Amino acid sequence: MSDPANSPRPANEPGIASAEDGVVILDGPAGIAVTMTPGAAARTGQSLISAAESAEKQLADRRGDQDA
Repeated sequence: MSDPANSPRPANEPGIASAEDGVVILDGPAGIAVTMTPGAAARTGQSLISAAESAEKQLADRRGDQDA
């Protein structure tokens, strides 16, 4: 990220996914909603899990926790 003072704050509330009429709807924080095909939703979910694991490791490394 560039300038932390101008960066948006990360959301603390998770998005909620639902399936309707063969599509996946992700209702996120701050009223954000995304509609995806099942395949796109599955790939997005995998990507989110991978990014969350990387972010957790970055935070642990910053704290000096090598066991996280």
